[in-house]
Amino acid sequence: MFSMKRSKRLWSKLKEGSTVVLFAMVFAALIPAGSVLANSAEKPKIEFGLVPDAQYCDCEVNGTRYYRNSVEKLIEAAQTFNEQNIDFTVQTGDLIDRDVSSFSTMLPIYDMIDGQKYHVLGNHDFAMTTDEVVDMLDMPNQYYDFKYKNWRFVVLDTNDLSLYANPEDSEKYQQAEAMYNSLVEEDAINAQTWNGGISDEQLSWLREVLNNSAKTNEKVVVIGHKPVYPENNHNVWNDEEVVKELEAAGNVVAYFNGHNHAGNYAMKNGIHYVTLKGMVETKDTNSYSIVQVYKDRLEIDGYGREEDRVLQIGD
Repeated sequence: MFSMKRSKRLWSKLKEGSTVVLFAMVFAALIPAGSVLANSAEKPKIEFGLVPDAQYCDCEVNGTRYYRNSVEKLIEAAQTFNEQNIDFTVQTGDLIDRDVSSFSTMLPIYDMIDGQKYHVLGNHDFAMTTDEVVDMLDMPNQYYDFKYKNWRFVVLDTNDLSLYANPEDSEKYQQAEAMYNSLVEEDAINAQTWNGGISDEQLSWLREVLNNSAKTNEKVVVIGHKPVYPENNHNVWNDEEVVKELEAAGNVVAYFNGHNHAGNYAMKNGIHYVTLKGMVETKDTNSYSIVQVYKDRLEIDGYGREEDRVLQIGD
């Protein structure tokens, strides 16, 4: 018999209309429980959930954004994660759309998920100062890292230099204004006020984390709210500097982000760049993922609008 965990995943896929999965279920059911084939299935080293851009508010529909529907969508994601018994979960920013009070609706649902839960800061989360958001979400810092087994997970703050996360009289606001104005002069497509940049201080911290992880032979997954590659109008203002740091250590496998609700994917110099599709989009189709970590690959098990992907890991 195939495992209950596997059967639940297959049933979820079946509900999405996959005839291929139906064949797989029938085939798996026919395999004797004690057979070599049944016992040789490779198990992932780590499984973690990703929740992108729920962006809830008690607001009327705006175009394709169904803000109130994110409540039921997040509940569904939480139930799936708990059924699959994943190791931890990361929400990639923009848990809310605009009002601080929206956190009181979404955080209790997110907290329903079993296991460790992590937050990434998104541009819509700044209905208050950076320190206040960090405290409300019980984050160790606006950017941080953690280890799980022999993998390092790095969380960036892509709002570090921005025109909405810093007081106008602060040094970071002045740096953000200068960076933004420079991009406007260059007619850069990511010269958008809803984007932001990463400070030199954070880049130095990132370099140190990646170099230390390389010394201990850790593979690295980096998670931010905004994309850094390929070129896109949603990208971090100093995206090329960030990519340079990610490539330098040689041990970064993938960069996951939200922000661009349409989703995106590219690979460059051995690093997979995956932009996750926004949960808030569409009336009733969800978008979230479970990432399974193997020695030679990451497998993205996408739900709803999110695609399944296999991300091969180079030597």
